[in-house]
Amino acid sequence: MKQLTRFVLALAFVVMAPLPAMSAEPTVSRAQFTSSILDREPTDELSAIGPDADKVFFFTELRHMDGTTVTHRWSLNGTVMAEVSFNVRASRWRVHSSKTLLPEWRGDWVVDVVDETGAVVESRTVGYSAQ
Repeated sequence: MKQLTRFVLALAFVVMAPLPAMSAEPTVSRAQFTSSILDREPTDELSAIGPDADKVFFFTELRHMDGTTVTHRWSLNGTVMAEVSFNVRASRWRVHSSKTLLPEWRGDWVVDVVDETGAVVESRTVGYSAQ
């Protein structure tokens, strides 16, 4: 009987113990430039873009942003060149956008990940050089 009482008390303690708070904070868990996307995943991570490249991709994995719109804002040397918006439909959502590169578009490419309030929640930069 003592063992049963101990078991019931232990079970009650486990059930009534507070659960650790789960983080539901909206975040960008991954963000990177890549040369291609395969099965919705980046194939590599670029730290620079060489002169032979004609296209670059930007990949982001979003957490806890479901029901919102997120935008990739592509800028070259401070000038906005493109904006691509995504409707986020799950608590884990992977998106990517791409930019076709022209030889005259050398310089620093920045992609800002912008939430629906207009706040930049992540930003990455990669250089596109002639050499």
